[in-house]
Amino acid sequence: MWKFRPSTDFDGLGRSSPLLRSVNKHCGRQVWCWEENAGTPDEREAVEKARQVFTENRQHQKHAADELLRLQYAGRRSCGPFPVDKRGLSGSGAPASAATVEASLRNGISFFESLQCDDGHWPGDYGGPMFLMPGMLIGLYVTSALDSVLSPQHKAEMVRYLNNHSNPDGGFGLHIEGPSTMFGTVFSYVSLRLLGVSPDDATAAAARAWIHEHGGATWTTSWGKFWLGVLGVYSWDGMNPMPPEMWLLPYSKWTGIGWAHPGRFWCHCRMVYLPMSYLYGRRATGKLTPLVMSLRDELYPGPYASIDWNAARNQVAAEDLYYPHPLIQDVLWWTLYKAERVLNGSRLRKRALKECMKHIHYEDENTRYIDIGPVNKILNMVCCWFENPDSQEFKLHLPRLYDYLWVAEDGMKMQGYNGSQLWDTAFAVQAVASTGLAGEAGACLQAAARFIDANQVAQEAQQPLEEYYRHISRGAWPFSTGDHGWPISDCSAEGLKAALTLTSLGRELGGPPLPAERLHDCVNVLLSYQNPDGGWATYENQRSHPILELINPSETFGDIVIDYNYVECSSACITALLSFAAQHPEHRTNEIEMSVHRGVRYIKSIQRPDGSWYGNWAVSFTYGTWFGAVALAAAGEDVHGSACLRRACAFLLSKQRQDGGWGESYLSSQTKEYHQSEGEASHVVNTGWALLALLAAKYHEIDAAPCHAAARCLILAQARVSEVKREWEEASGDWPQQSISGVFNRNCMIQYANYRNIFPIWALGEYRTALLGAGTSA
Repeated sequence: MWKFRPSTDFDGLGRSSPLLRSVNKHCGRQVWCWEENAGTPDEREAVEKARQVFTENRQHQKHAADELLRLQYAGRRSCGPFPVDKRGLSGSGAPASAATVEASLRNGISFFESLQCDDGHWPGDYGGPMFLMPGMLIGLYVTSALDSVLSPQHKAEMVRYLNNHSNPDGGFGLHIEGPSTMFGTVFSYVSLRLLGVSPDDATAAAARAWIHEHGGATWTTSWGKFWLGVLGVYSWDGMNPMPPEMWLLPYSKWTGIGWAHPGRFWCHCRMVYLPMSYLYGRRATGKLTPLVMSLRDELYPGPYASIDWNAARNQVAAEDLYYPHPLIQDVLWWTLYKAERVLNGSRLRKRALKECMKHIHYEDENTRYIDIGPVNKILNMVCCWFENPDSQEFKLHLPRLYDYLWVAEDGMKMQGYNGSQLWDTAFAVQAVASTGLAGEAGACLQAAARFIDANQVAQEAQQPLEEYYRHISRGAWPFSTGDHGWPISDCSAEGLKAALTLTSLGRELGGPPLPAERLHDCVNVLLSYQNPDGGWATYENQRSHPILELINPSETFGDIVIDYNYVECSSACITALLSFAAQHPEHRTNEIEMSVHRGVRYIKSIQRPDGSWYGNWAVSFTYGTWFGAVALAAAGEDVHGSACLRRACAFLLSKQRQDGGWGESYLSSQTKEYHQSEGEASHVVNTGWALLALLAAKYHEIDAAPCHAAARCLILAQARVSEVKREWEEASGDWPQQSISGVFNRNCMIQYANYRNIFPIWALGEYRTALLGAGTSA
């Protein structure tokens, strides 16, 4: 049986690994271990029931509900469940009573705190993309580590996951809710075969038929072509170049070409194309095993030997093409393609490869071999193997693979990060504190305080930072864990706000306050992140011009080349700085005041004519408009005096649904136009964001009815009956798992499993305070 083991040095079989390094005793690390004798017969039966229910409904509810985690933690609840009187709410225009709102919140908090780990964080599924696990499988196969890293139980769960997420047409999407794409289908088919599935298996055969009907694997995207080249089932001559020599370009802006140096790219972009360029420059390909030779026949409708690789370079299936190549890009790739005859094997190439490995090793060492994300994690591992198959660096990569694997009732997937631990915990603290019921959650909040304390970045990355294109880090917070160590502007801001919130609750509830100098360090990072136009990007400052997006080679992702400003990051930093200034008015007062002024001006400048803000990291306009509204509200504006907030509220009200809630489709992220989600029921996460925005703007002082309706919607949605746990779920306090709520790079969706709990609690908490007169820290 699978068991979740947080904050350990275990591998996926429950064994302690001496190769793991940590700056905080693995605080927040998430690992699922296979334990042969774990679980009672009833627990095993419940797991199988959860799997069965998901598979039966997989085409309608494509997201797992994290049932395995919930089943494991079912006995941890310290109080409740509590009865919630919902009589008269459905179809009524009357507001919920104060007693009903309080009961719903008490039920929701007591359930949610039962999911908290002993180290203080809330774990959860951060899956969704379908292209992550295949890269890991190819990497492990090429390095001959597949069988030593993945047990038969790991492989079986991965096959389960792939079977559960095939589409009715036989293909696979870029993400679990998406329509079939060549990238997703080719990758998933290759994964099935590497996991030992026969080509005659029904899922595999249907996927292969889809591939052939759509032209074959030459029509996959550039990332797909790359991984197939590493595996040996695609020729390097069929790829547009990724020359490692770009890392030898001058960095200085005065040279002109320095504006295009990869050190100026968005860190995720450069950290992916860094190892890609190394492997491309080496023409690194694994052994041509019988399985690889068979895949050469299976992936293409015609003979492998007859493929025109030059023509294949720019072939991309229509289903995949989100960002077409502009003409200038095609000219660039053609020129570099011809130059490969000179560069390949040259002294310059060898020097460039050495430079790439210098940066790869730096990234590995400074993240304890977690790396910034799953894509470069696997790529760096493969680079280390090709550099030296027996190297310690390669061995250090292997136990960190388990940090990225998550198991739910739909199977085992590879997550989009090593988790969202800090991000979710910071939001959870603010949500619980908003309810006025924090006095009932003291142990929960103190545990969260310990986690936030342990995962603040305590020291800079290895010097010199400039040589490795790194921004300052000390005092900031990461998205996941301190061991990961890459700080982000909004994560730092939310971490700071959570720490300040805990301090405001007092030591008895919020634990010991963080020392002032550590808060000062975070403020220093936040101020350093602000760009000249007043906005904030993600991990670093904006280092080059958006025109570089013309060379975005990915075809399937948008806005990846440079680090852009975002409403979410800008709002989080503004609200954090204002929260800090309220508690520490003596520290850098003028700088904070000027920074906030510039930030608010930026927020207003990017509001759309319809009153909304586009959300870049979740779905989408409800999310972005929440951030835009709370930034302006924190700066002292409200709907009475702010035209911006009046437009924002008007936009949200125009999208409110008949049941009082909001439901937004992920298509909004792709098209940058609002799309209602399918079905009659609203989405509890979208509804939470919209209600929080209306309350921040004080719209309820003009008309409270929309807020009452939203609150009723959230209360009615709580604790719906589950086929898995029908006997007790009705009163559990959980909220339902609905459609996907996260997004990155406009076109790929990702799940935040804890959002379904955090944002209904937060929204009902603010509603209780604003409209029912409850206190904020009782």
